[in-house]
Amino acid sequence: MNEGKIIKFYREKYQMTQEQLGKGICSGTHISKIERLHTEYAPEIITLLSQRLGINIENELIKLNTIKNRLNHWHDVIVMQLFDEMNLINHELEQDDLIQISDYINLYKLLRVRYLLMHNLTEEALEIINELQKKEHKLSSYEANLFKHVLGVYYLAKHENLKAIQVLKSINDTDYTNKEYTYHLAVAYHLNESPVMAYFFADKSRQFFKEINNYLRVIDAEMLMAIQVKDDGDFKETIYRFESLIKSCELCHSPDRKAKVLHNLAFEYFRRKNYELAHKYYNESMNLKNNDSSPYLLSFEGYIRSAYYGSLLPKDELLQLANEGLERALKKNEQLYINLFTLLSYLIQDKEQEYHQYLSEYSLPLFKKFGFVYLIKRSEKELFNYCFNQKKTRRALKMAHILINQ
Repeated sequence: MNEGKIIKFYREKYQMTQEQLGKGICSGTHISKIERLHTEYAPEIITLLSQRLGINIENELIKLNTIKNRLNHWHDVIVMQLFDEMNLINHELEQDDLIQISDYINLYKLLRVRYLLMHNLTEEALEIINELQKKEHKLSSYEANLFKHVLGVYYLAKHENLKAIQVLKSINDTDYTNKEYTYHLAVAYHLNESPVMAYFFADKSRQFFKEINNYLRVIDAEMLMAIQVKDDGDFKETIYRFESLIKSCELCHSPDRKAKVLHNLAFEYFRRKNYELAHKYYNESMNLKNNDSSPYLLSFEGYIRSAYYGSLLPKDELLQLANEGLERALKKNEQLYINLFTLLSYLIQDKEQEYHQYLSEYSLPLFKKFGFVYLIKRSEKELFNYCFNQKKTRRALKMAHILINQ
């Protein structure tokens, strides 16, 4: 039955008419019926048509009939985050023209979005998302829920955390067996500073990753759970969790994950005003990262900030580091880090008025635009304290009203 679909695909690919293809073999009308699956045909005719098209029909049938299995395997590899194999399969599928006529073209496009998002290619991903939205009603139940999943991951990439929560919560896990989405839902709740919900869904994702024997993703889930524990007395339990995660990363030979764990441990020390250890772990995290990457800039900012509040480095050295960070951010055109390093520069130079003016006019609107909840809250508290100390009563009251409503 699929022979007709394959003949039609290659005929159109090579821009041949039905009459040109059938000349000396059969009529154009007969080819039309073969392509539309409206007639019986002799195997010899298919063989002759295939030879004229320069294809091996048996090989083409095998490729077409195994597309679903290959796509399912690609999906598993994406969930496991096996990047080398993921890239190899992507390349193979890109070379396979028959995907365009398979029954699984939508599944391929959905997985292609996941692949692009894992490589931070959000604009290319959005093009496919827009295309799929137009035919969302034609998706199978599984594909419709997968579409919600990839849409949630896209919203996370664009820092639209509330949208991510809304769409991921609407997934029907009876029809959608890939419980990886609970991890992305946990991330969205974490970024929205909802620790109870983040912990709950991170634990669900941990159970799923254990079921599929994906221990690297178990580390991801457990790290997310660890950073939700805000007040644990003497902090010993949190330290133990992070130390265990670091050992797990080393056992699994995963320096990227170890860098993330060290960064989060540094932040926990920073939050508790232990600036010396925060500074130490930010530095260890940086040493495991590509110094041209955004994750490096994030740890670099924490490294400088903890050194400033802990008086760990001379001011001239701190300013030099802040300017270096700003230069890197400008080179990458990373607006978040341009703002963060500019603020650090003002802070180090004790330019209080310039700092709070920049924070109010540029940084806070940017943080709100992208939904950086922690930075929004920190900025609004800083602006309230500044206005109160400067006896700008009306402005202070306005900021106090915002903080109370939060």
